[in-house]
Amino acid sequence: MPTFAEFDRRQYRTVDVATGYDGWAPTYEQTVMDEMDLALLDRLRRPRWHEVRRAADLGCGTGRTAAWLRRHGIDHIDGVDLSAGMLARARERGGHTSLTQGDVRDTGLPGGTYDLVIASLIDEHLPDLAPLYAEARRLTASAGVFVLVSYHPQFMMVSGMPTHYTDASGEPLAISTHLHSVSDHVTAGLAAGWQLAELREALIDDAWITVKPKWAALRGHPFTMASVWATQPSTG
Repeated sequence: MPTFAEFDRRQYRTVDVATGYDGWAPTYEQTVMDEMDLALLDRLRRPRWHEVRRAADLGCGTGRTAAWLRRHGIDHIDGVDLSAGMLARARERGGHTSLTQGDVRDTGLPGGTYDLVIASLIDEHLPDLAPLYAEARRLTASAGVFVLVSYHPQFMMVSGMPTHYTDASGEPLAISTHLHSVSDHVTAGLAAGWQLAELREALIDDAWITVKPKWAALRGHPFTMASVWATQPSTG
């Protein structure tokens, strides 16, 4: 699999994940659109959100995902994030039961206790997917699920755009970005003991192009994807 550097068209100065998200935290909510991730969650058939008792929110950021989960009836949500700046925003929002500063690959959360482990728009920052899938499997209780929302590798290759933000000085900065194929996800998921239960893709359509006119040339390309991984086969 080629590296993202082979497709990078922006060539922004790159910073590490913690530095990048600390810097992005003040403006993150204004730059990330629900259509990128939350809209995909609305399309999933599994899990049955109202049946989830405990959730682990990995790479929880400012708490956008937790707020969505609470609107769908989930009351216990433990969040983990590497960035102190993002955690401060999540703490202000108040959607989590607990917040921990830590690595999504080694969270320190109790194993086997979560009906749902969820992560959104974080895996492109990991050089290897295997530790994320393994940690999610460790955390998940029997019959639990892992939901992962990712940037689609096709979008990353065609657009050549890294995860990036504009800092307080006006400089655009890239946050360390890695390219993972769909087969990389499947390989890592199966190796960790998961079974793929569902896969949804969000396409760049007219609504997106209205907001991002420069993306007209990307019409019809997949942008993000949501995968649902189960510890046992779906029964319906």
